[in-house]
Amino acid sequence: MDENLSKESLAHLVSLAGLSVETLNSRCFCISLDDEALRVALQRSLGRPELYRLVRERCPYLFAAQPVFVAPAQLQRMAEVIAAVESVVALPTYRERVLARAPVIARHDPGARGVFFGYDFHVTEAGFGLIEINSNAGGAMLNALLARAQKVCCPALERLLPPARQAEALEQAIIAMFHEEWARTGQSRPLLSIAIVDQAPEHQYLYPEFLLFQQLFQRHGLQAVIADPGELQLRDGRLWHGEWAIDLVYNRLTDFSLQAPALGVLRQAYLDGAVLLTPHPRAHALYADKHNLTLLGDARQLEQLGVPPATRDLLQAAIPTTEAVGAGNAERLWRARKQLFFKPSAGYGSRAAYRGDKLTQRVWQEILAGDYVAQALVLPGQRALSDAAPALKYDLRAYVYKGQVQWVAARLYQGQTTNFRTPGGGFAPVYPGAAQACA
Repeated sequence: MDENLSKESLAHLVSLAGLSVETLNSRCFCISLDDEALRVALQRSLGRPELYRLVRERCPYLFAAQPVFVAPAQLQRMAEVIAAVESVVALPTYRERVLARAPVIARHDPGARGVFFGYDFHVTEAGFGLIEINSNAGGAMLNALLARAQKVCCPALERLLPPARQAEALEQAIIAMFHEEWARTGQSRPLLSIAIVDQAPEHQYLYPEFLLFQQLFQRHGLQAVIADPGELQLRDGRLWHGEWAIDLVYNRLTDFSLQAPALGVLRQAYLDGAVLLTPHPRAHALYADKHNLTLLGDARQLEQLGVPPATRDLLQAAIPTTEAVGAGNAERLWRARKQLFFKPSAGYGSRAAYRGDKLTQRVWQEILAGDYVAQALVLPGQRALSDAAPALKYDLRAYVYKGQVQWVAARLYQGQTTNFRTPGGGFAPVYPGAAQACA
């Protein structure tokens, strides 16, 4: 123990030492969000005091009031599952199977891997499940900011907080990732310009993060603009935003196949090689289509693809049973709905996703008419914000590139799915259990 710990701090640490992460998540309130530190961090990142007001007014529930504790063994298991998925996705047999049902544009290989894969888990002492994979997971820069805005109940406990260099290392990894994406396409000239692209970006809920990315890129010598796809032009073999030639588009669109007419210029530039788009339609098809979970969690199908036994066993244990919804299994799935979760195959941000025990006949008919999968229900963890308030649910998101975990964050919420609409909820730091956090 640190000799500088006060008697009160020492007593608090002793009372928490050796407790399960579930107990810590229900009883430990010694670390919390520091609103003033958040304001200062935003000011330092952007030099714009109005951004703090923007965050607090537009998205007041973006940052959770408390961190989440997770057992180190569970974090290690998450990393092993991610590595197993990546090994399967690398197989030609898997790619052939998945791309055969994907949109035609997904067969175009730009050479880049795709940035910000998000592996989402439900993890408790009693349960573990990889519930989905996302190909353009948001929130990485927000979590780097959040890591700089934590406080403890007394100065002696400050050693429990992650050092600032962890957030700085994440930002350095992000910059290196974009440069590697550029290098993977065989470009001989340096990466000079990036456009952060989404529909009506200033109206997006995570627009503050777009600003953080813009400043990060600019601090590292890259021209950066935030743009609607309608502002882009294709001429002279390059993609342009006004007078700027764009080398790379950081894609925040949720039209994963670039099908909307408004995306015609961007789609053509991508197919022509006039710009590097990342993440791209191929990445979504290989990783994030929910139908992939019906394959990745099925030991029999994995065996057919040539996946080794140990990898098959690991994935089958980690991925909840998932199957496509259709006329042939509709009656059975309706009867079993209370133990299931229903998701659109190309869904994102929990939109149009439903817990089976909340289904009405009207919604069920919409599910049958759509392209859905049914997944065995894995309950999320819970985190109390105080002794008096009801606990919130949480999931864990691992940000991944090249199969390596860059950062793990939690998202606290009430309701069926994550929503960033819950008082006290939002992104939360993850602390690896009692042994490291409070021992």
